[in-house]
Amino acid sequence: MQICGIDPGLRSTGWGIVRFENNRMFWVADGMIRPDPEAEMADRLNHIHRHLKTILAQYEPDRVAIEEIFVSRNASSAIKLGMARGAAMVAAADAGLSVHEISARRIKQNVTGSGRADKQQVTAMVSRLLNITPSGVDAADALAAAISLSHDDILNADPGGAVITANDPSDHSKGKTHSDALSAAISLALKKQKVSS
Repeated sequence: MQICGIDPGLRSTGWGIVRFENNRMFWVADGMIRPDPEAEMADRLNHIHRHLKTILAQYEPDRVAIEEIFVSRNASSAIKLGMARGAAMVAAADAGLSVHEISARRIKQNVTGSGRADKQQVTAMVSRLLNITPSGVDAADALAAAISLSHDDILNADPGGAVITANDPSDHSKGKTHSDALSAAISLALKKQKVSS
């Protein structure tokens, strides 16, 4: 199964594809879509929509994860983010894919173990879990959304069921549930971080 995570934004929309196969997760691709900031709003939204449609057609994910909209003190920013999310969601719908919305706090909790993690912590953990360097923080957030959706899928379907581990040869979490395996991978990544610092 492949999941596409999307981190929408008018300046930069991050995307990332993660494959789950033989009880392991693997990075497939990631990137950022950057519309011309001087272009008209409709053109910027169309740019996001067209590029995401191309990406979804190329990688053919099975599902799409997108960060839930949050309440912002700046109404203008919230509206613009909502429009970028809308463009992304329509691209997924055009591809016949269901869109799963996940709160930012839930994504951070699932990937780093803390719902209050900052972007740098999310990027560092995604890098360790997938053994890659994401294209940027927005791409890392998109990959985190994909990882988080798979985590929630397994827990919702069967809390004691499937087994998925991170793409780390030193990970000894075989035989554990997806939730346990992801927690073990996160712990391992944190230990490596402490050793290297």
